[in-house]
Amino acid sequence: MSYETLITPEELLPQIDGQDWVIVDCRFWLDDTEKGRRDYKESHIPGATYAHLDEDLSGPVVPGVTGRHPLPSVDELAAKLASWGISNGMQIVVYDDRSGAIASRLWWLLKWLGHDAVAVLDGGWPRWISEEHPTTEDIPAPKKVKFEPKVRHEMVVSAGEILTHFGDTAFKLIDSRAPERYRGEEEIIDPVAGHIPGAINYHFERNLDIEGNFALTEFLKGRFHVILEGTPVENTTFYCGSGVTAAHNILAFAHAGLGMPRLYAGSWSHWITDPERPITTGKS
Repeated sequence: MSYETLITPEELLPQIDGQDWVIVDCRFWLDDTEKGRRDYKESHIPGATYAHLDEDLSGPVVPGVTGRHPLPSVDELAAKLASWGISNGMQIVVYDDRSGAIASRLWWLLKWLGHDAVAVLDGGWPRWISEEHPTTEDIPAPKKVKFEPKVRHEMVVSAGEILTHFGDTAFKLIDSRAPERYRGEEEIIDPVAGHIPGAINYHFERNLDIEGNFALTEFLKGRFHVILEGTPVENTTFYCGSGVTAAHNILAFAHAGLGMPRLYAGSWSHWITDPERPITTGKS
């Protein structure tokens, strides 16, 4: 059985020693970028390797040109995946300690490179610990493998493409940030506040229940149906601050059985690098 969206701790537990399974710890915090790595070294799921958002899951930042977390190059990412023991035929499980907010980035990157057998651990590290599953401080030695990327270029939307669809009701652009950042009332990360004109707001945390697990499939499906208003999946694009947490919404969307929407990978932090691109504040 292949897991392609979410996996529970109970489903993962019997597979932590599986030869064709690779587990990746993606814990990361913007306000302390080394905290995730420190926490990983202290304790993690047995067999898990570590992926750093800035160093491993993003390309180089070019001030005034890229967003805060640009996509890594295909070749470099493929080499990184292989160094972690990931080859095309394996089942990958990714987790973090933020209900999938960071792990969803690696989930999306693997999908982008054509690897479908990847799932986010529902509830992540906190749920794994609360259910008293085994942990270790041992660092695994990955097997030497090769990863062959098969890039799905259609998954990515450019700023130029968004501009061409301004005012087109057949397309939906969804901002995944917190409402106060979307409205431009509070911006503590990027130098410009507001959102892309025409975008609607759906904060990625709305995908979660009070325990930090993903909400029931039918609940997610109902919420997204209200937002889409009949818009086809190929005309639906998500963005956030830097292209990371938008992947959480894409994961929830796919888990709800609605297909794979598109990602504006540069997101808001890339959009504002060009002062000619329009911005707006408020609710719309």
